[in-house]
Amino acid sequence: MSRDQIRQIIDRRLPGAGMVPTGVQGVQLFRVTEPVACAPAVYEPTVVAIVDGAKEAILDGRRYIYDSERYLCCPMSMPVEAGTPTAAPDNPLLGVIVSLDTRVMTELSIELESAVPTRKSGRSTPQSGLTFARWDAAFTDALHRLVQLGDDPTDTAVLGDSRLREFYYAVLKGEAGATARGAFGVGNEIARTIQFLSAHLNEPVTIDDMAAHAGMSRAVFHRKFKQATTLSPIQFAKSMRLNHAAMKIAGGMNVSEAAWEAGYVSSSQFSREFKRMYGQSPKRWSQEAQLPEGVL
Repeated sequence: MSRDQIRQIIDRRLPGAGMVPTGVQGVQLFRVTEPVACAPAVYEPTVVAIVDGAKEAILDGRRYIYDSERYLCCPMSMPVEAGTPTAAPDNPLLGVIVSLDTRVMTELSIELESAVPTRKSGRSTPQSGLTFARWDAAFTDALHRLVQLGDDPTDTAVLGDSRLREFYYAVLKGEAGATARGAFGVGNEIARTIQFLSAHLNEPVTIDDMAAHAGMSRAVFHRKFKQATTLSPIQFAKSMRLNHAAMKIAGGMNVSEAAWEAGYVSSSQFSREFKRMYGQSPKRWSQEAQLPEGVL
């Protein structure tokens, strides 16, 4: 029932295509009415809950499709391709995007681990960049209570933070909980390293730099990083840089500036790697690509 009520809220507040904030920091409703092919994107720590239609994400060549049966939990920044291939005016994609506040998620993860200590088995749960989890009753109810707030500015101002915290808690206790706690709780070295990399995309960060930031040997870091993201550290860094550049170019930034912001000193190297990844030159991409509104 709560999922139908969430759908009704989206229909009422967003009758046309686009994205609208709810008044709660980091919580947005979206509607997509046209098919959009998968294009480079960077998923920041977020939950995407679909109430109608389906979305698509591609990570390291593997295609994921998720809909109203499963929500996406991305606890760390990930370079992906994303699109809405089945959206149409008579079959719109409706959903909610909730950004995950690192500080609050970390506090809750540590509190949860302290309240319910897990038995040490000698092996930690592998972190994962993308996780898909079934809507359970607690998640559905918490999401409904969260998006309801936009109907009353006073309720939103007074209750927004507590409802958001309640929603985060539902995620941590649901099917995506083990992955989320791995990223935000004690021992979240890979997620912290990705945050470090994301903040230094225009700088020459090496594997040794990342391993040192994580406090691991190069070999251990490489293995754990690939377990968490499916990509090697070098592949991941390159994908992050090129996806950021592709998004900037699609948004109107000139190619040279986008290359510099992505950490490329050599424009020829940038062009070669860009074409190798996306099948066309940055210049051609700038002429053809566009950022669709309301697609994450």
